[in-house]
Amino acid sequence: MESEVDGILVAAHELKAPLAVLRQLALNLPEMEQSGERMRSEMVSVSERAIKQVNDLSKIRRLEDGLFEMEPVAVRAVCDEVTKELAYLFSYNRRDLFIKYSNRSKLVTANRDLLYSVVYNFLLNAMHYSGEGTRAELIVRDFKDKVKVVIRDYGPALPMDVWREMKRGFVAKPTSIAMRPGSSGLGLYIASKFSRYMNAEVGAVRHRDGTSFYVELPASKQASLFV
Repeated sequence: MESEVDGILVAAHELKAPLAVLRQLALNLPEMEQSGERMRSEMVSVSERAIKQVNDLSKIRRLEDGLFEMEPVAVRAVCDEVTKELAYLFSYNRRDLFIKYSNRSKLVTANRDLLYSVVYNFLLNAMHYSGEGTRAELIVRDFKDKVKVVIRDYGPALPMDVWREMKRGFVAKPTSIAMRPGSSGLGLYIASKFSRYMNAEVGAVRHRDGTSFYVELPASKQASLFV
């Protein structure tokens, strides 16, 4: 397993440089007509999302060193940051995003950076696999003594083997997802790795018209000025 992760990290390192070059080239292109400008914006956006996942992969090996401290984190603030970053992508692809916060427990015990990546990857999946003109949903609510973040899409059904892995709370490795073209399952792999580190539970619910991915985080009792 260690050699497999090392291989993934080597591939991630090799990918990061050309992605950074692509982003810089796109930024340096001269001003274009409206259609060309949309293409340039999409090139920058794609390269930035890929670089973000490469950076997440690089963090996986560092999890073993315990460098990511756990602390009280304002879960709504993290979700707000993620949705703000992905707002352009949803708009560009003509997807709507419905957001509902009903949690009374405002703080969770987590690592802010890792939680951001979990929500980001789940929400990015929802954007990709909801059809044009449909919506994705981000719901944060209390669940027993935890806070549950649910991301719902209305895309193709999640295959049973991937659902079983999510049900047991861990995706062992990135795999292709049938009926969800363009996905390596990389986002689910990253989310499950980071969630396990934070003692959070991940899972998925299969619907007749899509899938809900969720992460359950321990509620923090510690007061904070940043809620």
